[in-house]
Amino acid sequence: MNIALAELARMVGGRILGDGDRVIHGADVLEQAGPGEITLVDCIERLGHLADSQAAAAVVPEDRVTEGLPDGPTLLAVDNVHQAFTAIVARFRTSYSLQRTGVSSQAIVDPTASLASDVDVHSGATIGPHVEIGTGATIHAGVHVMAGCQIGSQVTLMPGVVLYDNTRVGCRTLIHAGAVIGAFGFGYQMVDGSHQRTAQLGHVEIGADVEIGANTTIDRGTYGATVVGDGTKIDNLVMIGHNCRIGRHNMICSQVGIAGSTSTGDYVVMAGQVGVRDHVHIGTGAVLGAKAGVSNDVAEQVCVFGAPATPEREQKIKQAALAKLPQMRRDFRILQRQVEKLAQQQSSPQTAASQTDVGDQAAA
Repeated sequence: MNIALAELARMVGGRILGDGDRVIHGADVLEQAGPGEITLVDCIERLGHLADSQAAAAVVPEDRVTEGLPDGPTLLAVDNVHQAFTAIVARFRTSYSLQRTGVSSQAIVDPTASLASDVDVHSGATIGPHVEIGTGATIHAGVHVMAGCQIGSQVTLMPGVVLYDNTRVGCRTLIHAGAVIGAFGFGYQMVDGSHQRTAQLGHVEIGADVEIGANTTIDRGTYGATVVGDGTKIDNLVMIGHNCRIGRHNMICSQVGIAGSTSTGDYVVMAGQVGVRDHVHIGTGAVLGAKAGVSNDVAEQVCVFGAPATPEREQKIKQAALAKLPQMRRDFRILQRQVEKLAQQQSSPQTAASQTDVGDQAAA
């Protein structure tokens, strides 16, 4: 596909600085773009790297660019670099999105299930008894939707997703491959010397516009619901325990583990590998830094780091002190030797005087 740069500019509402007649046949990132391709520079500081690029053109931020680069790629200045480049990449990439296919003859759909007329159910998917699926939903191959689940309109379940019974999924939510929603919580009590599973009678409620990453697991409540609020985005390989209540528009990164009965406010951010103890509350707008070990409640709008997690300033002071420990240890050794030397010097005159007194007494 060959497209003149001027046409791309019209498509994204951008301004050309340079040769608008240049023909573009592809799009790629700055480090990999080849001749005839367009790339992006999302901050003005990276413009200098264009000199080393083979790209024919670059999408750049309008508010920072005043003139083109001499003898370099033509610039396409736009208000929103990533939005424009996304549209350009989509123009060049082959789309493999399928037309609506309806219910595959190789899918298994229980006769008591209720499916809207334009639902897609791909081959190998299983839809259990009394399931309800809203308009425009897409159920990919190998998905298992167990009895009593409710799936809203425009929901997409990628291959291999499992929804245990009575799971509820809000409109426009996307759940990626291998996610398991509604498995039993990790709850046991000791009875006659053995671990007996406690009640697992609850379910999971996923809000609207949620995205859940591949191989993420969300356990059902003990008696009621484990809840994920509207707009929350969850990365791959996240574990959310039973009875948790996750607020709206949270951002939960990969390998986070949240123990049971923990709750969060809205707009909470959890960076990679955060671990949160059970029965704590994370306030609205709080940020948990990577690998934070959270064992107590976190107030609203607070950033915490470390294990155990403490507020950012306190943690930085601790880290600064830890960085000085090797030198402090060397200084301590020097001081220790100096103290020992002083102690020896002070004890030597006393010993000599004592020996002199004994000799005088013997002579007398």
